[in-house]
Amino acid sequence: MKKILLIVGIVLFSSVLFAQQSGPSISWDKKVHDFEKFQEADGVVVATFNFTNTGNEPLYITNVRASCGCTSPEWSKEPVKSGDQGYVKVAYNPARRPGKFNKSVTVTTNEFQPTSVLRIMGEVVMAEL
Repeated sequence: MKKILLIVGIVLFSSVLFAQQSGPSISWDKKVHDFEKFQEADGVVVATFNFTNTGNEPLYITNVRASCGCTSPEWSKEPVKSGDQGYVKVAYNPARRPGKFNKSVTVTTNEFQPTSVLRIMGEVVMAEL
């Protein structure tokens, strides 16, 4: 009987503890963008990743790091209030980079799980000479 009461107590305590977790929480509309095939001559392509702060405290993006120099990120610099939306824009420069690509962008925030990885992919068709 004591074991059952102990188990019930632990389960109830755990559910109360998790229910009271507070802080910012990021919810992405998408984490992957596929440009599919596009012409090198079209120049830089841009993908926008929108997110919502589903937590109860302001969300801060503290860092955004691209996996290579061909990818340039831009992001919401101001704190994102609870219920509000923010963005991360990722530009890819296809110049002299024909073929398939798959690049990552790491987003660091003040959230409980502070890192998110976004991906862009596609295929650059070489410019005709």
